[in-house]
Amino acid sequence: MRLSELFFATLRDDPAEAEMPSHRLLLRAGYLRQLGSGIYSLLPLGFRVSQRVEQVIREEMNAIGCQELEMPVVHPAEVWKDSGRYFKIGPELVRFKDRGERDMVLAMTHEEVVALLLRDLVQSYRQLPVQLYHFQTKFRDEPRARGGLIRVREFVMKDAYSCDLDQAGLDVSYAKYDAAYQRIFKRLGLDALRVRSDVGIMGGTGAHEFMVLNDFGEDTLVLCDSCGYADNQQIAEVAKPSPDVEAALPMEDVETPNATTIDALAAFLDIPRSKTAKAAFFVTGDGRFVVAIVRGDYDVNETKLTNAIKAIGGLRPAQIDEIKARGMEAGYGSPLGAKDALVVVDELVTRSPNLVAGANRVGWHVRNVNVPRDFTPDLVMDITSARENDACIQCGSPVKLRKGIEVGNIFKLGTDFTVAAGAMYLGEDGERHPSVMGSYGIGLGGNVACIVEAHHDAKGIVWPDEVAPYAAHLVAIDGNRDERVRETADRLHELAKDAGREILYDDREERAGVKFTDAELLGMPWILTVSPRSLAAGGVELTRRETGERSTVSIEAAEALLRTGETPAAVPQPA
Repeated sequence: MRLSELFFATLRDDPAEAEMPSHRLLLRAGYLRQLGSGIYSLLPLGFRVSQRVEQVIREEMNAIGCQELEMPVVHPAEVWKDSGRYFKIGPELVRFKDRGERDMVLAMTHEEVVALLLRDLVQSYRQLPVQLYHFQTKFRDEPRARGGLIRVREFVMKDAYSCDLDQAGLDVSYAKYDAAYQRIFKRLGLDALRVRSDVGIMGGTGAHEFMVLNDFGEDTLVLCDSCGYADNQQIAEVAKPSPDVEAALPMEDVETPNATTIDALAAFLDIPRSKTAKAAFFVTGDGRFVVAIVRGDYDVNETKLTNAIKAIGGLRPAQIDEIKARGMEAGYGSPLGAKDALVVVDELVTRSPNLVAGANRVGWHVRNVNVPRDFTPDLVMDITSARENDACIQCGSPVKLRKGIEVGNIFKLGTDFTVAAGAMYLGEDGERHPSVMGSYGIGLGGNVACIVEAHHDAKGIVWPDEVAPYAAHLVAIDGNRDERVRETADRLHELAKDAGREILYDDREERAGVKFTDAELLGMPWILTVSPRSLAAGGVELTRRETGERSTVSIEAAEALLRTGETPAAVPQPA
């Protein structure tokens, strides 16, 4: 591809809206352009990278016996209503009506469709297991798109589905996808960490995410260097402290003006935060009012709380008037005297005596609150988030918290979707059984961005060989004035094309500085420079973009590189 014909443009300045290196560089280098919030066009260079990523994934899916198909993006809403997810998912799921006033959805994922295909096509145990996958555009109405391709509303995803006879078969399939994902991310140049995660709207019995560590990540990971424990903070467990034993003292009102936060309360009373009880108020999607109580030195983990109370439609923060209507006061709240509320208490609170809790009166708290003496929880669970240096649940060593970006996920779905769809097969025992499913997703755009996050320098992108849009970037210097330069560069370009190894050829009438800057910004693995100086030195200047190493190689050696990809030897230089 001649750069003079390529549909792209570079930017000399960093885009003001781009915070992450990947977002900044992909925009600057002409790989993508934004159409709307979380909606991007992949320009030819960006599309080629996405295709390379897609091919890596396809090869590894095929290697474990997956069959590629294509499923529709628009679904009748009844399909999602039958599974129950139509009512569980919030506005992220796009709902609309067709011209016949039928309810429709834009599919976020395809578990329901696969279950219906199993119902129609799989009748006997002899037809299982089966593995299916496709690549398709998805749309999720994310509330806050960010980071360029990291969190978008429209994206291409590979989703795969395993369909097995039983749980044992699912375990085997799950392990195959796990191993395939590890190979995929290694080939993509990503150091992906496998962590346990929440099943979320997928349901089922277990899930893992593949995460790359990144300070811009939205997920917090809980990691132990000593034993290898790795969980998403959403579900991570840690060993909590054992509070000192104290006799339960009588409750006592204490005036606490302007102490509406735990920090302000602890400072005013000169006590540690661990001697306070923190209240958080929520309303579930199905209308229940929830009071969550944790010790003041911890935070409420909304995912754990959601799962503990099986909150349909998730949680939202309660409004001031909703809190008052239940007899409580924001900033001074507790379950003392509360009404019409579901009270969920973290288990550490029940072991921590004589805490200071809200009195449900502005400017007042209550000393020496003990659970369950002073109020009765509806549920006692672990509902706190792990903290830095908490004790590892497995080995007791301090854990660390790190930010991460998800590049893939795998779920053990079980039979929820197949039971809802009536996807039953006739077993060897003569009985009807539901197929057992797994689901496995990888977003292409997010992986492209994470590759750039992991492979860039101050000059621009540094693509790994496996995913680079072109194998090399050929730069002709003074080709418009020097016939030897132009003829040599043209011949190398045509030779690479004939060998099936397309390269990017900068044949523009631009200054050398502009061409070199663009070559480093665009980030092809090799930069081949043909100039009067290189020809005088014996051939072509060869630069490895990753290391910056430069050498002059013969024209024949450069031709061999373009034919086979083999690194040539440098031309000996005079002493």
